[in-house]
Amino acid sequence: MTQKDSYGIWYHLIKRLMDIVMSLLGILLSFPLWVLIALCIRADSKGPIIFKQVRIGKGGKSFVLYKFRSMQAGAEEMKEQLKHLNVAEGPIFKIKNDPRVTRVGRLLRRSTLDELPQLINVLKGQMSLVGPRPPLPEEVAVYTPLQRKRLEVTPGLTCLWQVSGRSEISFSEWVQLDLYYIQHQSFLLDVKILIRTLPAVLSRRGAY
Repeated sequence: MTQKDSYGIWYHLIKRLMDIVMSLLGILLSFPLWVLIALCIRADSKGPIIFKQVRIGKGGKSFVLYKFRSMQAGAEEMKEQLKHLNVAEGPIFKIKNDPRVTRVGRLLRRSTLDELPQLINVLKGQMSLVGPRPPLPEEVAVYTPLQRKRLEVTPGLTCLWQVSGRSEISFSEWVQLDLYYIQHQSFLLDVKILIRTLPAVLSRRGAY
């Protein structure tokens, strides 16, 4: 076993331990906020509090991702009607001022609080704190071989795309950032991304 292989094993073991500890701590500390958000969602619109969506993880394996619901019930069925409003490049779907987003949902999205339940996905091992954002099955279906390399690692709650402008960045640039992360994974890079995440969230740049 080479020194590089040994580092890789220890890196993934310690990263998983960090994911478990920090996601569990995050859930416990933010639980009162979860309750408040749930009450606001319930008061604002009809539908479930938690939105569940199939995403693609490491190696192309699918899993159910959790979010606080930020759209009106039945929003997924309306997607086809709104395709002409898509402002994103490539296989992703993004709309500025999406009419499906609720009043509370708009606040949750701008603050990224809608993604808090993904700490459960991290705790379960389906996601990591740091890694490429998990794509939808329909996005992966049209990926090029280069884009499929995003699936070589466990998807994350935050990533280089998340701290570099999010929706302001083109899909091709997004892929390049993910590939850079995959090629240069290290404790130092993970820590740098985690440190940059809070300022990026507070700036709300590219969040909609």
